[in-house]
Amino acid sequence: MRSPACAIFLGYFAALCCKGTFGVHVSSDNSNVQVQEFGEAILSCKYKLEKDQPVRLEWKKVVPNGDISFIYYNNTLAAGLRGRAEMIESSIWFKNTTRADSGKYRCEVTAPKDSKSFQEIVIDLKVLVAPGVPVCDVPPSAMSGTAVELKCRESEGFPASEYRWYKNGILLAVNPAPNARLTNSSYTVNSASGTLQFNTVAKLDTGEYYCEASNGIGKSQKCAVRRLQVDDLNVAGIIAGVVVVALVMLFCGLGVFYAQRKGYFSKGNTSGKEGSQKTASQKENEFKHTKSFVI
Repeated sequence: MRSPACAIFLGYFAALCCKGTFGVHVSSDNSNVQVQEFGEAILSCKYKLEKDQPVRLEWKKVVPNGDISFIYYNNTLAAGLRGRAEMIESSIWFKNTTRADSGKYRCEVTAPKDSKSFQEIVIDLKVLVAPGVPVCDVPPSAMSGTAVELKCRESEGFPASEYRWYKNGILLAVNPAPNARLTNSSYTVNSASGTLQFNTVAKLDTGEYYCEASNGIGKSQKCAVRRLQVDDLNVAGIIAGVVVVALVMLFCGLGVFYAQRKGYFSKGNTSGKEGSQKTASQKENEFKHTKSFVI
């Protein structure tokens, strides 16, 4: 038979071991909630108390810059949620989610009479959004042998979209087989960034291009079809142009040389000198006439 002292010691030891379990306890049925945009979602928050008492329940949202905004305070939902959300006991029921609702939410419960009077849990809400129509940047023309980059991007989808490129309605492989017939295998498709890079574009790459964005939410979206025209470098035309310019410069030089030999430039200088000499003689005569008049 146990002595009273032993029973008291065991009771005290059990109290020490269980002391951490006393007080308010907060939990959730799902701490990571995912829902498609405009769908319903419940942010579950439940609590147990050590003693029956009125509690203070608050919901807060942690915005990306680290600030805190009140979602439920003083038994009232925030103005932006009224009409599309309501409280179910201590949980929040979103009737119509938007992409702006994504974020981390804190459910805080304060029970002043409990040994541990405060506890909180964090629930992550992710609103999944279908991709928007991507914007494609395709150069209208290029010279063969040069590097060409085609770009595709959309910014509405969550999670981030992946991209695929099509030429003349045929999907371009991410890793093209080398020496593939009728296909330039020097290109690279980046499905994450949406770029289609040709290291050395060829004439056979001429065609109609468009890209497709998808993220597993809703329907995939395509951009408008753009045409890329690739032309070979016209070497013969360049040589002909250089020859024509050289001939023009040669004829101009010969013309200047011929005019100089004929003395067209020297005659002009002689007439100028004669005119200046006449002007000087006229001034000298006028000076002599003035001098004689004074005498």
